[in-house]
Amino acid sequence: RQGTNWSNVSAGGDNEQSTVAIKTDGTMWAWGGNDQGNLGHNNRTDRSSPTQVPGTTWKDVSNGADWVLATKTDGTAWAWGKNSHGYLGLNNKQEKSSPTQIGSNDNWSYMAAGRPFNSMGVKTDGTFWTWGLGNNGALGQNNTTGYSSPRQIPGSWSNTHPTKLTAGFYRGMAIKTDGTLWGWGSNTYGVLGQNDRVTYSSPVQIPGTTWTNKIACSYTTYAVKTDGTLWA
Repeated sequence: RQGTNWSNVSAGGDNEQSTVAIKTDGTMWAWGGNDQGNLGHNNRTDRSSPTQVPGTTWKDVSNGADWVLATKTDGTAWAWGKNSHGYLGLNNKQEKSSPTQIGSNDNWSYMAAGRPFNSMGVKTDGTFWTWGLGNNGALGQNNTTGYSSPRQIPGSWSNTHPTKLTAGFYRGMAIKTDGTLWGWGSNTYGVLGQNDRVTYSSPVQIPGTTWTNKIACSYTTYAVKTDGTLWA
């Protein structure tokens, strides 16, 4: 309720129950559980009202179960919170309670923090990167290996926002520049749309070529095509 100029919000689940949001002036605010330093305040104090995260040029944010990924208007990427499987992308597994930059200025467009422990991001050049826990092929790297720093997936991926990519439970989905939709990882409930329940450790195409940026993936998948039809 603090102010009226909110532009982007992402709520985490599971143990932390925290929320991070960005205002139109580029400031970022966080509140809720903070056991892992996931509010970015350089402490582990819970907050019951929005409290500002350092910085004034935030553009986009994605809140995982107990960590956060964010980009700034200068193309830099930042991460904080729990890091037990390297999903902060910092080439280590050390927890961070304040925003820490991922690599150098790599022209990131936006990122997605998945559950339970995988991360992904797209750069302005359309390259697509994943990192974190690789169980069930969740990173789309044609293996089940985990990586603590961003690792590229081949292809030309859409770099527009919002939700051109989404991270679900041990799985991910993303759209390419040609409008095709791709998924990988755990497929226990047929969430990858392949007419089977086989796990895929590298991207496989979902039928169709006119998918929009509106996709959501959890234990089910929902996606919208350019003609306005909704598919699940």
